[in-house]
Amino acid sequence: MRALLLGGAAALLIAATDAPLPPDQAAMKAHVAFLADDALKGRQAGSPEHDVAAAYVAARMQEAGLTPAGDNGTWRQTVPLVAARPLEGTASLTRAGATQPLVAGTDFVGRASLTDADRTVEGEVVFAGYGVVDPTRGVDDYRGLDVNGRIVAVLYGGPPGLNSEVAAHYGNREVKAEIAGKRGAKGIVFIESAAIRATYDFPAIVEAWSGPSMNWTRPGQPRGDGAPQLAAISEAGAAKLFARSPVAWDRVRKADAAKKPVPTGALGVTARFAQRSEIVSLTSANIVGKLEGSDPALRNEYVVLTAHLDHIGVGEPVNGDAINNGAMDNAMGIASMLEAARAFRDAGAPPKRSLLFLAVTAEEEGLIGSDYYARFPTVPKGSIVADVNLDMPIMTYKFEDIIAYGADRSSIGPVLAKVASAEGLKLSPDPAPEESNFVRTDHYSFVKQGVPSVSIDAGWSGPGKAATKDFLDKHYHQPSDDMKLPFDWASARRFAMLNYKLARQLADGPRPTWNKGDFFGSLYGGTPSQ
Repeated sequence: MRALLLGGAAALLIAATDAPLPPDQAAMKAHVAFLADDALKGRQAGSPEHDVAAAYVAARMQEAGLTPAGDNGTWRQTVPLVAARPLEGTASLTRAGATQPLVAGTDFVGRASLTDADRTVEGEVVFAGYGVVDPTRGVDDYRGLDVNGRIVAVLYGGPPGLNSEVAAHYGNREVKAEIAGKRGAKGIVFIESAAIRATYDFPAIVEAWSGPSMNWTRPGQPRGDGAPQLAAISEAGAAKLFARSPVAWDRVRKADAAKKPVPTGALGVTARFAQRSEIVSLTSANIVGKLEGSDPALRNEYVVLTAHLDHIGVGEPVNGDAINNGAMDNAMGIASMLEAARAFRDAGAPPKRSLLFLAVTAEEEGLIGSDYYARFPTVPKGSIVADVNLDMPIMTYKFEDIIAYGADRSSIGPVLAKVASAEGLKLSPDPAPEESNFVRTDHYSFVKQGVPSVSIDAGWSGPGKAATKDFLDKHYHQPSDDMKLPFDWASARRFAMLNYKLARQLADGPRPTWNKGDFFGSLYGGTPSQ
């Protein structure tokens, strides 16, 4: 531990002195350099190195004048975790009476269980289309289907024809599992859809599902009431599962490809899924700092700034380097949050509402740390009025616009547009809705608790699209996401100050509200629009 801290301190000193940067830019660089140092081994949640990163963030929060707002007067909110790894060669998915077996790795891939080291689930299979129940549109893919005590099969991803963020929500596996679980399903399997195949082919799904899975655990408080997620099934595997079924797979496939409603119903077959897993318990921490508001009537309301501290750790070597340093993802987001906190200190005048600065763990494992905090906050739950999330801003170019996932759903959007305009920036819509970014970053955890929320990124105008593509193609979740990237530290500082100014406006202005009739505001019972 001491060697790690000394190594990080050396990196911090070098980062602050190896280039003639202005002090504010050098501070940004110093944060990123420390967190992305090889000594921290990619800051994987639950690792000793993540604890070192957490201690660094707590120290910088204290330096910025924040007070601890974690458990029992500390900086840390302990997040109890359970992790599982599927044991190779132990997964099987069989269909009673089938002439062709489903082959692991080609026709299906199993998911490790977080509760049962040796899991077997058997039952009749019912196909429920995309598994959507949307009362706002009168859509119910389960209408007329009895799934109680059965295995539900659904298409992977979001249904066509919806707003991209609503489609991303309904495409989320946790949401699909929750809907199935509420109807008594004993398990759920996800079938490769046309849309998923176009952006995320089945070998990629196999690779992702074959790795470890993780979730938080809390006695008497399950993360969700969803049906167990058993397996993902390829198009070829689905043809075997549906063979001679009353629901013809060829009709399903063609309707899905044409973006038309798919037939649903009981398949008239019984399937048996088995998987052995290795399960371990561990802990990690969210780091929470508080800036007390100045207004006696508002100081008990909180605007939250979030950024995830973890990354994906050590993986397979690429050009001899196996450490996924996560400089952009998300040391840069943490640095932006820390510098926003310091800007409040330097401004002298505190905001009217209180602010929480929250560095969350286990984002890379499925938004686990933010979900835990949003469900079990260290302040009264109803007191959180907004979340502004900073995740992987790509700071290699002079950005001309910004993107804010969720900005068009609440009063935060117009406030952000005004703040951006004052900085000579425009607020642009999501340029890649097919990537489902709305449900892939930590603000979504707060959305699901009824809190108006946005996640902010640099936009694609001017050099932005090419720079974003270059990072995603060559460096995202790769060892090359490190300090060798061509950082634009002036832009990084500008991004941090944009978020400071937004947080200031939200803390000093009217309480953020969902837009009237907004899908997420209505679904999750958030603060009603006035």
